[in-house]
Amino acid sequence: MTGFPTRRMRRLRRTAGLRRLVAEARLVRSQLIWPLFFKPEGSPTPVSAMPGVMQHPVKDAGAIARRATDLGLGGVLLFGLPAAKDEKGSGAYHEQGVIQETVRALKRAAQDLVVITDVCLCEYTSHGHCGIVRDGAVDNDATLELLARTAVSHAAAGADVVAPSDMMDGRVGAIRRALDQKGFADTVILSYAAKYASAFYGPFRVAAESAPQFGDRRGYQMDPANGDEAMKEIALDLDEGADLVMVKPALPCLDIIRRAKERFGGPIAAYQVSGEYTMIKLAAQAGALDGDLAMREALLAIRRAGADIIMTYAAPDVRLDG
Repeated sequence: MTGFPTRRMRRLRRTAGLRRLVAEARLVRSQLIWPLFFKPEGSPTPVSAMPGVMQHPVKDAGAIARRATDLGLGGVLLFGLPAAKDEKGSGAYHEQGVIQETVRALKRAAQDLVVITDVCLCEYTSHGHCGIVRDGAVDNDATLELLARTAVSHAAAGADVVAPSDMMDGRVGAIRRALDQKGFADTVILSYAAKYASAFYGPFRVAAESAPQFGDRRGYQMDPANGDEAMKEIALDLDEGADLVMVKPALPCLDIIRRAKERFGGPIAAYQVSGEYTMIKLAAQAGALDGDLAMREALLAIRRAGADIIMTYAAPDVRLDG
């Protein structure tokens, strides 16, 4: 054909080997963090709202640690289900709390496994909110001390990274000061810096048994309409001492991930949250799509947007090849 362009873009798509060779975004298990739910005792319990996800007893932590290590995962992210709850969420910072005991068990089994702990009170409070409630609202400043105590207790148990997810103003600075004062200057802070009040958290609240008993969390989590605000939140957390920052949820916030990467550099973390994971799983169960390919595509989109680290419940079994 006369005048046909000499540059044929399809040449490099012709075989799987060529496609892998020129792939711009790569998905490897060492970039993936596996979120896990732990309870004090009992048997593993399937989470009804999240296919393939379990509530694990602490006694299974060793086996899970070895599996994560054998798979070459980047680490694990822990959420706790305490035996009892109260208004101050005291189980979050108890020395023998479910997360503290889980961290110790994981580290005994796999010392080099990167253990990240969620730092929040919502799973431990009787009202389900992320801080101290006074006159029907979460008291920001009164909550900071308890978040700092929680982070210190996790570090003392052996956590490598503490991840405050509460969205209280000033919590990164409070946690950094507390860690340094208690001799944990090397403990990393991964801040949920841009955490939106998202409808995609529903299945998680079933798994973590952490739904608010009244109202919602829009008074402290971000409005999904805002993007510039996310940049301000990230900048503040970095100024307060965050070592890593996270955008949550991931797929509805690909633009925020890209903006954060371009403005702040890396590493940037993103959380493929429960709703994102579950909608793919349920669609696959219904025969509406190929679940393995869809999960890989979703995670590649998060990587392509600029995330260096991805929290995903699919971490142990997502398909990595092209």
